[in-house]
Formats: sequence, C-alpha cells, structure tokens
Amino acid sequence: MSERACGTEHSTFHPTLYLAFELGNKKWKLGFTIGLGQSPRRRTIAAGDLVTLQREIRLAKKRFGLPQTAQVMSCYEAGRDGFWLHRYLVSEDIENLVVDSASIEVNRRAKRAKTDRLDVGKLLTMLIRYDYGEKKVWSVVHVPSVEAEDKRHLHRQLGTLKTDRTRHINRIKGLLVGQGVRIPVRADFLERLETVRLWDGSPLPPGLRSRLEREYAGLQFVNQQIKELEAERREMIRTSDDPSVEQVRVLMRLRGIGENSAWLFVMEFFGWREFRNRRQVGGLTGLTPTPYQSGDESQEQGISKAGNRPIRAMAIEIAWGWLRHQPHSELSLWYQRRFGHGSKRLRKIGIVALARKLLVAFWRYLEYGEIPAGAQLKA
Repeated sequence: MSERACGTEHSTFHPTLYLAFELGNKKWKLGFTIGLGQSPRRRTIAAGDLVTLQREIRLAKKRFGLPQTAQVMSCYEAGRDGFWLHRYLVSEDIENLVVDSASIEVNRRAKRAKTDRLDVGKLLTMLIRYDYGEKKVWSVVHVPSVEAEDKRHLHRQLGTLKTDRTRHINRIKGLLVGQGVRIPVRADFLERLETVRLWDGSPLPPGLRSRLEREYAGLQFVNQQIKELEAERREMIRTSDDPSVEQVRVLMRLRGIGENSAWLFVMEFFGWREFRNRRQVGGLTGLTPTPYQSGDESQEQGISKAGNRPIRAMAIEIAWGWLRHQPHSELSLWYQRRFGHGSKRLRKIGIVALARKLLVAFWRYLEYGEIPAGAQLKA
C-alpha cells in the first residue's frame, strides 16, 4: 500500500486516497488510486449524484485497505460545472484542486488517443506528482468565494446584453440591405419603416416587415435591460459600503477610468484575487511574452493570451484612452518615447506593453495607494 509522505525525512506517513473526476453532461467518470504504480479503480456514476459519490469513496477506501478516516485528495478540470463541486468536496474535508485544462501536459504527436478513461488516468498521475511536490506540473485555479463569484454576474450579463444588442442591430441592417434599403436603427425606426420603398417603388413585403418589427421589439427589450442594469450599478457605486465597490470608486478617481472599466477590473480581477507581485498580474491577463528558443533558433511568439480575456481586452482599450486622457503621465511619456514614432504595427505592440504596465500600476494604486506617476485625478 502506498502512503503519503509529509515534511522531512523522519516525518510521519499518512495514507491518502487520490480521486480524479472526468465530468460529463450525463455521466461522471471517477478514478481512485493510492499512489504511482497502483492500478486505478475506475467507476462511472450519474452526473451530480453525490450520494453515489460518497459510497464510491467508501468502497475505494475499503478496496485499497485504507481506514475510513483516511485523507482524500481530488481534482477535476475547470469547465462548465464551475466551482459548486469544489465547495461540496471541501465541506466534506476532501482536499480538492480545480485545474486549468490548458495546463495539462499531453502527447505532442499529430494524432493521439483521447478518451475519458485515459483522461482520468492522466489526472490521477498528475495529481500524485503534484502532491509529491511537483507544484508546476499544472496550473491550479484560484476558486472565488460565493460572494465574489456572485458579484461578477452584473457586468457579465451586461456584456452579454450589449452583444445581443449589436446582433439585433446588425440583423436588422442586414435584412434591409438585402432589399437595397439603408436606414438608421434609432428611436424612430418604426416610423421610418412606414415610408420605406424598394427600388421599384413598392413597399416592403409583409413577411419581411413583420420580421423587422419583431427584431426591433427584441432590440428595445434588450436596451431596457441594459438601462436597468446600468442604473443598478450606478446606485451601488453611489451608496454601497462593500469593500469591492469602494475599490471601484477609488479606481474611478483616475482620469480616463469610467464605470465600465473600473467595475470590470475590480469585480473580475483585483477585488478578490491576492497578487504577490507584478508578474502574477501580467500572467493572469495573458499579456506576458512567450519566447521560443531552441539551439540557434530564437523568436518571440507574442503574448500568451492565457489569462482573463475580458480583462485583457479592456486593458488594451484603456491603454489607448490613457494616452489621450493622461498624456503627461510617465507611462504615456514612456510609450511615446519607445513607440510613438514607429509604424502602425509597432504602436500596436507597444500598446499591449502599456496595457500590462497599467494593470500593474492599478494594482499598486489599489493595494498600496500609489497613484501612477504623473497621473491626474478627476476634479
């Protein structure tokens, strides 16, 4: 029987049951083992069946000769199932890891076998390696609290609604252009629709007109929801005493930072994560470089794009605005010296570097109260 070693050479050994999940829509595949070299015990249960899960854990301990009080360490890949399973396992005194799927090492051949059975075995092997001290074997996801996760719904729904609004507008314009008609989609759209005539002077076909009216009704509904969410956010910024909202207010004091960017930066990034250094800030946004060097060959592959995509997009957008609203700050002057007189491509490369530096500056501003050098606050 394999046992888990902790601490120094003379420390006590503790038996551990390792458990890996392969989560599916209808079925969960479970893999159990007690160490490297042991054939794993594989079982399949219905998705979300926690009673059967507990029974399988007890049976696995019995199968491997472990006491029922033995420690259990588990892992699963971050995905659609979110973090509820992690919170349940932790409540049952099970040490669980939620791992980034993209960080799991795979065979680099053009074709490789891939099944849920093989995935469970791979997760078990990497879990044991991680527990034995190989901490960089994969990337572990920092699980937010229930409260921090709940705060992210407002801006995420707002982003989804704005995307839906764009789709409604583009669909309306596309339907009209297909008939050779171009009119703006504004508040008077239905009145304008009454007067629209086709190339031969005939009115819009009734089926097309009905579809346009339904699309416009959907657009109005989405616009109303956007207004309600933005009003709710403004009221929270004005009256809430929540620490995260206070950080939003602090960030909004900087010229060039508005409600959308401040709220996203705090609720998605700075409000609940604990950064220890600037490298972690840059790494989590995917704005860090990815060099490739082998022998005499050396090249830069661009930024990693391995982090939070909305934060990365907003940081680059804010970087362009920072040059306009904070032209005398040290970061803006640095950009102008390095990239301001370069080509269009070079300026785009420089704006990514500026975005990374700005996020680090915002982190220091929120964490230590250090205003970015040369930056101006709103009056």
